[in-house]
Amino acid sequence: MAGHPLIIVESPTKEHTIKRFLGSGYSVKASGGHLRDLPKSRMGVDTEHDYEPEYISIRGKGDVIKALKAEAKKATKVYLATDPDREGEAIAWHLAFLLKDINPKLYRITFNEITKDAVKAALAAPRESDTELVDAQQARRVLDRVAGYSVSPLLWKKIKRGLSAGRVQSSTLNMVVTRDREIDAFEPEEYWTLEASLTVEGRKAPLVLQYDNKPHALKSETETRDLIRSLEGRPFVICSLNSTRKHVKAPNPFTTSTMQQEASRILGFSPSKTMRVAQTLYEGVKLAEGTVGLITYLRTDSTRIGTEADAAARAYLTAAYGAEYLGKGASAARKTERIQDAHEAIRPTSIERTPEKLKDQMGRDEWRLYQLIWNRFAASRMADYTYDAVSLTAACGDALFKASAQTPVFMGYRLLYNHEDKQKADKNLAGITQDSILTDPRFAPEQHFTQPPAHYTEASLVQSMEAAGIGRPSTYAPTLATLMERHYVSRKGKNVISTDLGRAVDDMIVKTVPMLADRNFTAEMETRLDKVAEGEEDWKELLRSFYPPFKEKLDTAMEELERVQVKDEESDEICELCGRRMVIKYGRHGKFLACPGFPECKNTKPFLETADVPCPNCGSRLILRRTAKGRRFYACENKECGFMSWNKPKAQT
Repeated sequence: MAGHPLIIVESPTKEHTIKRFLGSGYSVKASGGHLRDLPKSRMGVDTEHDYEPEYISIRGKGDVIKALKAEAKKATKVYLATDPDREGEAIAWHLAFLLKDINPKLYRITFNEITKDAVKAALAAPRESDTELVDAQQARRVLDRVAGYSVSPLLWKKIKRGLSAGRVQSSTLNMVVTRDREIDAFEPEEYWTLEASLTVEGRKAPLVLQYDNKPHALKSETETRDLIRSLEGRPFVICSLNSTRKHVKAPNPFTTSTMQQEASRILGFSPSKTMRVAQTLYEGVKLAEGTVGLITYLRTDSTRIGTEADAAARAYLTAAYGAEYLGKGASAARKTERIQDAHEAIRPTSIERTPEKLKDQMGRDEWRLYQLIWNRFAASRMADYTYDAVSLTAACGDALFKASAQTPVFMGYRLLYNHEDKQKADKNLAGITQDSILTDPRFAPEQHFTQPPAHYTEASLVQSMEAAGIGRPSTYAPTLATLMERHYVSRKGKNVISTDLGRAVDDMIVKTVPMLADRNFTAEMETRLDKVAEGEEDWKELLRSFYPPFKEKLDTAMEELERVQVKDEESDEICELCGRRMVIKYGRHGKFLACPGFPECKNTKPFLETADVPCPNCGSRLILRRTAKGRRFYACENKECGFMSWNKPKAQT
């Protein structure tokens, strides 16, 4: 019996989606990701012999390899259909190594979306492996391995065991630590603002004007009161009243970075959750019509949209909203050296699959992210948002007071994507003319203090990583997840805060191998990795220039640096065995409480994170817990009460 062509993908979900498209004429199997990698137990890179990597079959993948070899042996040809990026290219390269002696008819295919047309087009245009992309992935993997496995022993010896460092990880940590120390060192300065509420020709609703003090010009209450006294009894005269029509261009469709930022800001998703949900949308969601890939490839730094998708979106928008809502042309972000532009922007695979049609066919998280992606893509093809910007300036003696407002004229793209920060229209500016009379001023002084820089949130940290050139679309979420897992940073509300351990690790790296913490160095290495991918630099030359000076600094630090003691954070819990205040420690499964009297006292207990509001039913403590999938919820510690809520209850007043 003649065999069928074999298609090897990465995930079982993708396997099932493609099987439905192609039917019984093809065999589709999943590799489950990488099958070969560097060994975990040692560096696996021969630094004495030109950085030759030692690849081995990954433990636990033996049965998968055996099954794929059996399928390849009976297949007429083998298509390696892993993801269309460096990592996917490397997986295909390793698969080819494992299967080349079983079936030499190996072909590489890629598709940017998992749809029937895209898969069939890829099968019609197979190619050979892109060795330059493979070299770029090898360079990144080996570079990160020699950096991480070289620094980790230093951290173990000088701080504590179990710590790690890495090129992208360490420079990102340094960004957080530097910001937190700026906040710690910040000294607030007092300043005052002054509002004047005025009546316009007897109208009931007052017009509120803001004293136009240059940044923090009013430094004290005395200065502010003196100003008020100098203005009392003097008339307010309108100096200028201007209205300017302004246009706001539609936003670009999502890149990986902007998707993570907006999902965090609008949906409250962490970057890792965003990528997990987006992966599901890309690989296929089971709908009434069958399993369908709903979005294009999710790891991209490009805002480019293909001609066919652009035309389909414009036709849909014209029919749905009218030609006046259609944008003049596709908006495009300025291309920089850091943008690889290998794939399209993230978009729905079909504009016709509107969020409204799919709402009852998907999980809540999947639907919310799909709606965000669909709306953003559709909005990117739409007309400008147009508004009138009104500004008024009035003089009282030598002092100037101002007011401004926005009046929408044409909603344009904001019909679908209206999440930007908006200035509310001041209705009290309506109807005012240059000759309007302002009377009955009432002054309202208010004290303020300058604020320190804001803590990073996950969204702003991803944005800063992208702006600095640290990492690439595929690395943002894993980097943040690693920093959390290592307890170098923690979440406090929406903020990302460095821990004492994270600061100690950052200090050690800055003292010993500062290039790892240097964002400019990390960005330069990313640029060089891009050059490897473009065939402009040899990947081993990159290692030759990095490792020798790096190793020399580490060897010196290992001999000369003293051990750093990181104090454990104290809790409010008292050890019932010996009376000491218990401390918070970190284990494989997260935080736990331990007695600081170890080894004399070995008492431990679970760490319970509590809400700052009591249970609304019985007044007991509310404990923050997580489901098996990691979703947070609040539960009363009193088991007889049974209160549970996905959302944090509000304090009762």
